[in-house]
Amino acid sequence: MVEPMHSSTRLEREKWMKDAKFNLFNLKSSQVYIDLLTDSGTGAMSQEQWSAIMSGDESYAGSASFYDLKNTITDLTGFEYVLPTHQGRAAENVLFSVMVKSGDIVPGNAHFDTTKGHIEFRKATAFDCTIDEAADTSIYHPFKGNLDIRKLENILDVYGKDRVPMLIVTVTCNSTGGQPVSMQNLREVREFANKYELPIIFDSARFAENAYFIKEREEGYADKDIREIVREMFSYADGMTMSAKKDGIVNIGGFIALKDEKLYKEASTFNIMFEGYLSYGGMAGRDMAALAQGLRESTTFSFLESRITQVHYLGKLLKDYDIPVQEPFGGHAIFIDALKFIPKVPKEEYVGQTLAIELYLESGVRAVEIGTLLADRDPETRENRYPKLELVRLAIPRRVYTNLHIEYIAAAMKNVYDRRDKITRGYLIMDEAPIMRHFTVELEKAGDSSL
Repeated sequence: MVEPMHSSTRLEREKWMKDAKFNLFNLKSSQVYIDLLTDSGTGAMSQEQWSAIMSGDESYAGSASFYDLKNTITDLTGFEYVLPTHQGRAAENVLFSVMVKSGDIVPGNAHFDTTKGHIEFRKATAFDCTIDEAADTSIYHPFKGNLDIRKLENILDVYGKDRVPMLIVTVTCNSTGGQPVSMQNLREVREFANKYELPIIFDSARFAENAYFIKEREEGYADKDIREIVREMFSYADGMTMSAKKDGIVNIGGFIALKDEKLYKEASTFNIMFEGYLSYGGMAGRDMAALAQGLRESTTFSFLESRITQVHYLGKLLKDYDIPVQEPFGGHAIFIDALKFIPKVPKEEYVGQTLAIELYLESGVRAVEIGTLLADRDPETRENRYPKLELVRLAIPRRVYTNLHIEYIAAAMKNVYDRRDKITRGYLIMDEAPIMRHFTVELEKAGDSSL
């Protein structure tokens, strides 16, 4: 579909931002010129996907669209048991209702917000075991999503295996900048899990992009087909959750896929309670049909090359302007290092959020903070958690914008960078939710802001 783009003036954007309590999630889409808030559910579907929607089977039970989706997932991943859900966090809610209990320890590579939220909601603790190189945006490491086996060993030494229900591997790792996990690291994590008899669950929202990076960056995979790489990746896991709004290229949808029938049956009870029947789970038949086609399209090299090349074009433009970004560039977004960009803003005043607001006021481009606001508070002390990385994510929707839009984004960010020395104050929280606060937080300017 072609959608209108809404231009605006600086004065209009200042008013809208104030009315939104300086929360970019509160802006109306008509107040945004180019929307980089997320790549989740914002892509453009293909003619084949729209065609699949027209032939969707809406049967309550035994839908042909479900079996098309299930067979596609099984063919790609090797997982026999599939539960559809309406989106990724619903998949986490269903699966974690079975696997996570109070007092548990869940290690992984930089859990994203909803994953950590579902863990902490159950009075368990999420531990980040990503390699140290991920926290330095200037270091080139081809797989900054990798898990550090020594950190995993330390978790087991301190807490014991009985408190660890699973390991979570996020592919690609969003919180470290859309960074991939190598196949070698997946093997090493599998060996570690076998040693302690622990299941591995992949957070698989961008699994196809991860496979692309393995093909491009890892020795021995250059001549392998994307789907062959995907199948090997999932051979090292016991199951997966999926927000299909990313690499499924659909506007809504998700699923759980598992190897173990017993775990599937346990999760099925919660899927019926929370989502719907086993063969639709919160999705319409037409959406399952579109998702099956989207998964087939997203696991082709031509699609991935086109998509990731555009993301990297933005990264190159920003780097040419000397703007500090996470390197190497990730799959779905370019991540700005906000601490290096505006170092004069106190960390207590939400540096990443401050930069994202500045970009919007400058240009009408909406990005999102991946930093202190998203990291939330410590569940026990209620103090802010300050992550090593304070980022602004410029997430590129799939098959939506042209390179002219990309150039506009880069120029807007350069304009902000040129006046970065004048940005010395940020924002303070007026009101926040007890968990996953960044979606609904209300802020006010701190001190005499340059805004």
